[in-house]
Amino acid sequence: MSVILCIVGEHNPWLVVLAALVCVSGATVTFRLFAQALERQGLQRAGWTFLAAMAGGSSVWCTHFVAMLAYDVGAPVTFDPILTMVSLLVVIAGMAYGIWVSLFRRMPFAAELGGCAAGFSIAAMHYTGMAAYHVDGIVTWNHNYVFGSITLAVVISAAAFNQAVRRRSKSSPYLACGLFVLAVVSLHFTGMTAVSVTPLGLSAESSQEVLEAMAIAVAGVGMLIVAAGVVSYLIDTQTTREAFTKLRHLALNDPLTGLPNRVAGREHLDAELKRAKISGTRVAVIGIDLNRFKEINDLRGHKAGDEALRIIGARLSACTSDNEFVARLGGDEFLAIKGYAEQVQLLDFVDRLEKSLFEPLRIDDFESIAGASLGIATYPSDGTSQDELIVNADLAMYRAKADLTRAACFYEPRMDQAARERQAISQDLSRAIQLDQLELHYQVQKSVATGETGGYEALLRWRHPEKGLISPATFIPIAEETGLILSIGEWVLRTACRDAVSWDHPYRVAVNLSPVQFAHCDLSKLVSKVLEESGLDPRRLELEITESTIIADKERALHLLRQIRKLGVTVAIDDFGTGYSSLDTLRTFPFDKIKLDRSFMSEVEGSAQAKAIVRAVLALGKSLDIPVLAEGVETHRQLQLLEAEGCDEAQGYYLGRPAALDAGFQPAAAA
Repeated sequence: MSVILCIVGEHNPWLVVLAALVCVSGATVTFRLFAQALERQGLQRAGWTFLAAMAGGSSVWCTHFVAMLAYDVGAPVTFDPILTMVSLLVVIAGMAYGIWVSLFRRMPFAAELGGCAAGFSIAAMHYTGMAAYHVDGIVTWNHNYVFGSITLAVVISAAAFNQAVRRRSKSSPYLACGLFVLAVVSLHFTGMTAVSVTPLGLSAESSQEVLEAMAIAVAGVGMLIVAAGVVSYLIDTQTTREAFTKLRHLALNDPLTGLPNRVAGREHLDAELKRAKISGTRVAVIGIDLNRFKEINDLRGHKAGDEALRIIGARLSACTSDNEFVARLGGDEFLAIKGYAEQVQLLDFVDRLEKSLFEPLRIDDFESIAGASLGIATYPSDGTSQDELIVNADLAMYRAKADLTRAACFYEPRMDQAARERQAISQDLSRAIQLDQLELHYQVQKSVATGETGGYEALLRWRHPEKGLISPATFIPIAEETGLILSIGEWVLRTACRDAVSWDHPYRVAVNLSPVQFAHCDLSKLVSKVLEESGLDPRRLELEITESTIIADKERALHLLRQIRKLGVTVAIDDFGTGYSSLDTLRTFPFDKIKLDRSFMSEVEGSAQAKAIVRAVLALGKSLDIPVLAEGVETHRQLQLLEAEGCDEAQGYYLGRPAALDAGFQPAAAA
């Protein structure tokens, strides 16, 4: 009751209200800035701690000063300027120390200890300010009230900091501000109740207007300091929001094309599926893979490839409308999503995508059509989850890639069976070497002019215990995709060299190399090691590679081919006439033989164009002094044609079918 009577009877109510306004505003800003310090580290944390201490200390000091000026003692009043400034510095330093201690979350009771420090600083500020308060009268103190005021400030400040740091509920920030205001108010008015003044001088009515003006000025300065804290907080919040927006854009968008990326695509698909479940509509997931992007990259370089992706990305973005979404997953893969109610809406979207993807690309002086394969899976008929729909869209896309007659395929359940079979082959293939299921068959290569045997090509076969002989066309692509081709290719090379050493006649043995082997292993060291271990004369080994094997990195390929030839091994370019068939390749790379692709021999008897190509390749070989071997010779007439055109060697069923060593095959006898 004494405190209440002190507030009501001995203070100017308007100045008390002004002091309360300063206190509440300051506490609010202080704990906002304190929250920023909690979330930062290093120099940023130090900066926010300083701002919070400045806002808290100055607002508490202004509250105290205005409330002091509101106290009517009925006697003239003056202030010691030095002690008044000391009181301001004391509370700012104490607040800074209390906030700093509170930030050590790993230290037990750090928040409470920091709050106690802040409470003591408020009390120290109050009684230092009272020491600066000079009144013309007799001043007496009630020490019980003094002790009570300090206790209230310390305990309530500790509770306020506890709420600010622990954040036990959503209301904790507001509760922290309220408790801090209560700590300041209870300290001040309980402390003012502790003092009583007996005036000795004249009435102070003449100076009351001056004191009120001072109170308003002090409050104004305090509010300016608080406003500076508010502005700092708002600027940081705006900067943080802008930075977050930029980071989110970078996190969810592809930097090359500007399209949403994989993460954004999955988020959008999740939202579309939730919307479809509620509305009963359907969602289409469309997997897109560019067909000729690698060709553009290889022939024109990565800069042209990037420009092609930018153009395609812009076209895909331009062709979308409401409920349509396109993202780039990475490389030359894209994902399109369409929410729809009628099938015709989906077909229209797919048609627009195809037009965008098959429109010619103009890059500098080069024009090409990237083309694409599209696979479509729909919710709910083809799957109800993100992963299921994406996997099924990929299966449909791979089917479209294998089908030359159409660019887009819808998912069909039987694709799952094909995928499972492919997975089963991959698993069985990984154990084929250990289980001794792989074997080599050898096909003879003969001179067209004399009929003499020049060598044999080693052809890989897989004898599955349940499926029997599996075609290389089936398992080699799987081996290349999974990386198993590295160990399988090494086995083929070792086995072929070991077998050739056992032959009675020193025939040449030809071994095919996969592009994956060429790109991922130190081939020259492997060949050297195998030759040394097997004891095979390097001149008897011929390695066959396709032009696509070397086109990706010509400098590395040229260096590697030169290393292999230094060993004494010969190198042949296989499947010539298909793919790039660049004359520059023959000029640049040191090939010892050209192998004419079998597709030309199958048509040479009835096609003038095929015959002209065969004749041209043979003439090219003669002009470059490179022997030419024709594959796929099936008839006597084909052999006669090759002989007439001056072909060096031939290989095919007419001359001899591939056979295994344990099937009665004897190279010496075949000679």
